[in-house]
Amino acid sequence: MWHPKTIEFDRRMKAMFDEVDCYIEDLYGDRYRLHPVRPQRGETANPEADGLFNISAVFTPGFRCKLGRGFLIDVSIATLEKVDAGLRREIYEVTADKVKELLPIHFPERELNVQCTGTHFKIKGDFGLGRI
Repeated sequence: MWHPKTIEFDRRMKAMFDEVDCYIEDLYGDRYRLHPVRPQRGETANPEADGLFNISAVFTPGFRCKLGRGFLIDVSIATLEKVDAGLRREIYEVTADKVKELLPIHFPERELNVQCTGTHFKIKGDFGLGRI
């Protein structure tokens, strides 16, 4: 069972990443052919499950990372085509910039930021639940 504060944090994180997904789909959604088994954008109730992109965050304790714990920003591109490495990097950077823009809107009470760790971007900061 999850604590209500954890459930609320996850809900807000999901809402933010749905907004990021929509933004990236608008910018890059027509660059590659969609994987044949992937639904077209808007065909499901969950933006993670349709369209060219699945953009989300995965918590990592960061044991072997200089930045430590945080949420890795995960960008999956649902295509069978070879994705240009330069464009892939651009998509990651634009995604990270959008997350930076939205963090203070979705989490105004927290000190959160986005940092680059190698080829990945990580959300760092205050993930505490306060007094429980």
